[in-house]
Amino acid sequence: MGIAKDTAHPEGQGQYTSLAEIREVCLQCRKCKLRQGCRQVVFGRGNPEARLMFVGEGPGEQEDIQGLPFVGKAGQLLDKIIEAAGFSLEEVYIGNIVKCRPPGNRVPTLEEARTCMPWLMKQIQLIRPKIMVCLGSTAVQGILDPSLRITKIRGRWAERNGILIMPTYHPAALLRDESKKRPVWEDFKQIRKMYLALAERECTAGNPIV
Repeated sequence: MGIAKDTAHPEGQGQYTSLAEIREVCLQCRKCKLRQGCRQVVFGRGNPEARLMFVGEGPGEQEDIQGLPFVGKAGQLLDKIIEAAGFSLEEVYIGNIVKCRPPGNRVPTLEEARTCMPWLMKQIQLIRPKIMVCLGSTAVQGILDPSLRITKIRGRWAERNGILIMPTYHPAALLRDESKKRPVWEDFKQIRKMYLALAERECTAGNPIV
């Protein structure tokens, strides 16, 4: 899989020009069995012109109920971390590898992730983030490489198609194991530092990102 390997256009309907347009088509998707067991498709939330994007695994129970990603306990923790790192929720975009809740909140299968990835690829292409944060193993394996483990790559910058990528633990992992909070905070300090550096660079070039 990986961010550079799956840019096929979902549904084969030409090029989308806005997130709203792709969302309307995505909500009708029935390409995998996940849609049969969930309430709704969870597309994404946030700034459609965000320079900082977060990608997680998939919707949980609350996300399936509300139709928005990261609104349960893990999502509330993510929001707090984002704001503590000096970002506003209005300047970021948050999505997932898969748009429908897997039964029992299980990890999406490789085939489910591959089937849903074109939607995420189109979101990325339209948003054009400068920095992407992969939250957990499923996001790392979908965006970077299926063979990677989050424990090995966490906190190390990668780059794909001009996007800087920071892998870190999923906020749900922090709820299970508080010892992961410190390394995640160190990762977010790196993210903030890089974001400000890019902002300064683009401001100097006459095209500020903030």
